Amino acid sequence: MSTAPFDLHRPVAHLRPPRNWINDPNGLVHHDGHYHVCYQYNPYGTDHANMHWGHFRSADLLSWEPLPLALTPAPGGVDADGCFSGNAVSDGDRLVAFYSAHRQERPQHQLITTATSRDGGLTFHPRGDLLIPEPPDGTTMYRDPYVWQDGNSWRMLVGAALADGRAAALLYDSPDLQTWTYRGPFCAGAPEPVGDTGLLTGEGWECPQYLPAADGRGALILSAWYERDGPHGVLALVGEDRGGVFEAGPPQLLDYGPDFYAPALLRAPGGRWLLWGWSWEARNKDWSGAEGWAGTLTLPREIELADDGRTYQRPAAELLALRGEHTVHAAGLTADSACVDLGEVSRSFDLTAHLEASGKSGLRLVTAPDNAEYLNILLDADAGQLVVNRDHASLDPRAHGGTYTMPCPTGQPVDLRIVVDHSIAEIFLSTGQALTMRFYPVGEGPWHLQAHTEPGAQLNYTIDAWQLLPLEIKESSTDTPTEKGHAA
Repeated sequence: MSTAPFDLHRPVAHLRPPRNWINDPNGLVHHDGHYHVCYQYNPYGTDHANMHWGHFRSADLLSWEPLPLALTPAPGGVDADGCFSGNAVSDGDRLVAFYSAHRQERPQHQLITTATSRDGGLTFHPRGDLLIPEPPDGTTMYRDPYVWQDGNSWRMLVGAALADGRAAALLYDSPDLQTWTYRGPFCAGAPEPVGDTGLLTGEGWECPQYLPAADGRGALILSAWYERDGPHGVLALVGEDRGGVFEAGPPQLLDYGPDFYAPALLRAPGGRWLLWGWSWEARNKDWSGAEGWAGTLTLPREIELADDGRTYQRPAAELLALRGEHTVHAAGLTADSACVDLGEVSRSFDLTAHLEASGKSGLRLVTAPDNAEYLNILLDADAGQLVVNRDHASLDPRAHGGTYTMPCPTGQPVDLRIVVDHSIAEIFLSTGQALTMRFYPVGEGPWHLQAHTEPGAQLNYTIDAWQLLPLEIKESSTDTPTEKGHAA
C-alpha cells in the first residue's frame, strides 16, 4: 500500500488507500458475502476537499479489494460540492447508500440523497435529486444519515444542532426506503459534561449510529461537534427507545484518545456488530502533505453493550490471524525507577500485557537507541487510570504531544491489548474501554519494549508481543483520478 520504498509512518494493518486524504468511514454494510467499507476521500490531495466515497470490500476482514469510487460529486447537482457522510443498507439484491449532499451555499445543512448499486457495489447510480429536500424547522446544522431495518420497516437518524442550543439526532421512518416521515428528535440535549473527562457533549451531533441490544436497550453513538472549532470526541448514550424517543443515561466516552472520530457501525452475520473509526493526523499538515497521505481508519472492533450499561470494545477476532512471529515473551517483577528491557519489536506489533502495579508503572516503547524518543503507557494504580504520554514520542517538533487517561480497575490485575502500527496505537482494556492515539517516531534503529517503574512503584508483569502482519490489498483493476480530469 505504500507509494514510497519505505514509509516510516504509513500503517500496514489499517485500512486506507495508497495516497491522499481520508476521513469518516461510510457505507459500512455486509452484502452478498462481503464486508463493504467506504470512506470520505479526496482523490486529488491531502486536504479535506473534493469529497468522494472511496470503497473497499472483503470476505474476511484480512484481504481487501479496492473497488471503483462509490460516489462522485455531480457538477451542478445536489451534491456538487461533495458527497459527505452517511451509511448503506443491503436490501435484497441491491445496496442503497444514503449520504449528505453538500453544497457550499448551505454548508451546515447537508441534505439527504441516495445512490443504488445492483452489481455488488461495483457501480452506484445516484438518485439525482434530494430524498429529503428540507431540514425540519429549527435546525441550525443537519447531516449524516444512518439507516437501519427495524422489523418490516426502516428508520433513519440524522445528526443535527437545534436553534434552542441543543444537539440532536432526528428520527425518520419509512416502509420502503423511498418515502420518509419525520417523527421528531430521537434524542436531544444541551451541552453537558462527559463524566470527569473535561469534555462536553457538543453543540451538535454528527454521524449518529444506533447499536441495539437483545434486551431492549440500545446505545446511541454520537460525534460531538462545535460550530466554532469542529469535532471534539465521541460519546455513547445508553438507554431505551420508548415510542420513538430515546431515554438515555449519563454520557460516556466511546474512546479516550485524542485521535478518534466519526465511528460507524456494521451489522455482521451472526448478530455481531463491528465498528470502524477515523483517526486523523496528529502532526502538521505540511508533514503529512509531503508524505502524500493523511488519515487512516482504525482497526475493525467488535462492539456490544455490557451488562453494566457500558459499551464493550475489542479488536475483531479475525485480526488474530495477523499475528506473525512471537517476538517477545517476558515475565518478572521490577521496582523503584527501573527500566527493564523486554525485547525488540517491529514497527507494527500486537501485544498483550497482564500487569499488577503499585504506584506509577507500566510499559515504555523506546524508538531511538539513546532513549531520547519513547511512548509511555503507564498504570497509575492509586488514581485508577491508564496514562498514555506522547510528549517524547517523536523527535520531530511538528508531531503533537499530550497526556491522555482512561479509567482502569483498581486493586486487581489489569489486562491490556495494545496494537501499534507505525504511527497509530490502539489500546484496549479487558473491561472494554479503548484509547486511540497517533504518534510519529523518527529515531533510527530498532524499537524496544521496556518495563518501566517510577520512584516508589512496583510492577509484576507478563508481556507477549507478535509482529503484526500487513493486510492483503489486492491490485486495483480500475483507474482512480489523481488530479482533476486525469486518471492514474
